[in-house]
Amino acid sequence: MDKLYIVMPAYNEDDVIVNVVDEWHKVIEKIGHDSQLVIFNDGSKDNTLSILENIRGKYPNLAVISKENTGHGPTCIFAYKYAIAENADWIFQTDSDGQTRSSDFWHFWEKRNSYDFIIGYRVKRGDGLARRFISQTLKVVILIIFKISVKDANTPFRLMKVECLRKYIPVIPRDFFLPNTLLSVMITKNKEKFFWQEITFAPRTSGISTISLAKIGKLGTTLIKQLYKLRNVKT
Repeated sequence: MDKLYIVMPAYNEDDVIVNVVDEWHKVIEKIGHDSQLVIFNDGSKDNTLSILENIRGKYPNLAVISKENTGHGPTCIFAYKYAIAENADWIFQTDSDGQTRSSDFWHFWEKRNSYDFIIGYRVKRGDGLARRFISQTLKVVILIIFKISVKDANTPFRLMKVECLRKYIPVIPRDFFLPNTLLSVMITKNKEKFFWQEITFAPRTSGISTISLAKIGKLGTTLIKQLYKLRNVKT
């Protein structure tokens, strides 16, 4: 079956959320099969939630879930659990900041019968040198801890078959900072049927990144500790 849930965490994205919903709802309309676009408002402090509630009636396959702020990573896991409970066949996760393009999605969808996980990788990133440095550092950390190479561990652009994803969710700690990174590690270690697909990643044009340079060192240390504790993780 091809019931697809596109899930997006949203935090303070009132400048772009209307365009993002309009763009991605068109994908859902083409897929059919009771598919849904689900936006998870992660305790936004701006007008993101009110905008979503105002436009919801215009988009029949749009669901809006509002929750207290827990951060991007835990919200992704919350979203995956939600989609699994709704009996989705496929889950596609991307972000609501407008940096990704729905046109890239179809390269993923057309490969769904050949792979269980299709993960984007950003050959050219439009979000600055600092972010690129973080991604490269993460790649090295994963290589050292897990002895595997990943192209782009934390990409917010991934299509996952629920039947195969389901077993990994209970393994991920609730407070894990970057669960998509751990998912990338586990499916690589377990030699799942997965494929790295090149994607476009545009500069952020509005909104505020939730990770400032001042926090990078502290969060990086936390992530390394979390990954090291799970270096022998099994499913």
